[in-house]
Amino acid sequence: MESAEIRSRWLCFFENGNSQGLTHTVVPSASLIADDPNLLLVNAGMVPFKPFFLGEITPPYKRATSVQKCVRTLDIDEVGKTTRHASFFQMCGNFSFGDYFKEGAIALAWELLTNPVSKGGYGFPEEKLWVTVYLDDDEAADIWHKKIGIPLERIQRRDMADNFWSMGVPGPCGPCSEIYYDRGPQYGVEGGPIADENRYMEVWNLVFMQNERGAGTGKDDFPILGELPAKSIDTGLGLERMAALLQGVENIYEIDTTAQILNKASALTGVKYGSDEKSDIALRVIADHARTSAMLIGDGVTPGNEGRGYVLRRMMRRTIRNMRLIGSHDPIMGELTLAAN
Repeated sequence: MESAEIRSRWLCFFENGNSQGLTHTVVPSASLIADDPNLLLVNAGMVPFKPFFLGEITPPYKRATSVQKCVRTLDIDEVGKTTRHASFFQMCGNFSFGDYFKEGAIALAWELLTNPVSKGGYGFPEEKLWVTVYLDDDEAADIWHKKIGIPLERIQRRDMADNFWSMGVPGPCGPCSEIYYDRGPQYGVEGGPIADENRYMEVWNLVFMQNERGAGTGKDDFPILGELPAKSIDTGLGLERMAALLQGVENIYEIDTTAQILNKASALTGVKYGSDEKSDIALRVIADHARTSAMLIGDGVTPGNEGRGYVLRRMMRRTIRNMRLIGSHDPIMGELTLAAN
């Protein structure tokens, strides 16, 4: 299934295609340039909706869905080395602002993931899906087990670092429940997501937005200031990870939207992808960073020494460096970014 179809199925399901009759307003992707003093760039699908969650603005709709462009550089050194890290990605999201909560979000996610392709779903086998919940979230665990029917042995509890989501800065947050797909024993050991996140790939994160956090560092070192004005839902499904699974490729760098850049870099250097681990990592970094550069430039960012400009400059420098590592010393950014379109 091509990325464009994954995207269209998502929007169609939430706009008018789910059995619960929960229609959502389709909201276009916002610019990567965040309208938030705490963020350089949009790093999550919920960023444009942050004022709604905090109660600062009354939302014009109770439910929304979007496919939001995002850039994250926190794990930039992992790009190319793992199957799942990217600096640019598209986050498919469905949002409830004081409307449905845990049970609604879980039921919608399960329906879209497991419905047959012929009925508008993604066609995942139920027995291949695992879920995680926050340590003390008995309510979510009960919904998954008693309402959806997932066996208790495929429901795992994780701590704040793994199953309590925030933007990384002060703002809305809450416990979350993540859905993972078991890719099989050839990808790692048994035991669920807590044992091996390469074998068990996260595809969807359901965030139960109910708290506001303060300043802090890390994923679990911040104070909870209180409850939000209303209990809401923020979910995120990585389009690129979904594409890797539905297209049957090894990693997100080999999907349709990224492979064309990887193949262009291979053609420019004469280095064949799949022949050597070091050159493969370099080609994957090039494919990811060239795509990120194209998206940043498209939203008006220019290279610089600070702020957003520095993020773009760093992406471009890492792209050029990796091209040189595999033998190309020619000006190549233009050709690579054209391949990203």
